Amino acid sequence: MVNLLGATALAVTDLLVAGAKTASGTSSSGAAALVLLHEENRLNVTELGRRVGLTQSAAARMVDGLEQRGLVTRRPTGSRWVSVHLTAAGRRVARQLLDSRNTEIAALVARLSLADQRTLATILEKLLTGIHHGVGNSDRICRLCDRGSCLRAGASCPVGQSRRRQAAQVGAHHDARAGEAVG
Repeated sequence: MVNLLGATALAVTDLLVAGAKTASGTSSSGAAALVLLHEENRLNVTELGRRVGLTQSAAARMVDGLEQRGLVTRRPTGSRWVSVHLTAAGRRVARQLLDSRNTEIAALVARLSLADQRTLATILEKLLTGIHHGVGNSDRICRLCDRGSCLRAGASCPVGQSRRRQAAQVGAHHDARAGEAVG
């Protein structure tokens, strides 16, 4: 089973990365940056790089390339930071990326019965929760996600739920420790 999961994960990753590169005409990091900016426009270069797993200098080069292609612009924020914004073309490409991703995944899942699809969804939610507990970086895990699809029909993103549970546990632990110091 471990080998099957590993092979499936790599094959799905290869499909998604190839689709993202084709849809965006850029690197997988550039594609992820466009999707992130589609969800949260106005990130600074350093934060954008952190979320896609790049150093600040690599992120700056990535943004340079996206800017040269007319997909993003940089705007001063009033401080020493510069925020990155999608252009209209960048928004179109980000939407194409998400549509391409959704089409690829839907084609894979369509081969399963509805009962198998429901079972797979339950298993994937558990796996994502476990991955988040290990990695702890929801932005990195969800860097190519269509975040709106996690919230459709009253659903809830398992990674977001895991993040909120961890934050509540840290807050409760901090409150308990603060009470020990005071009491």
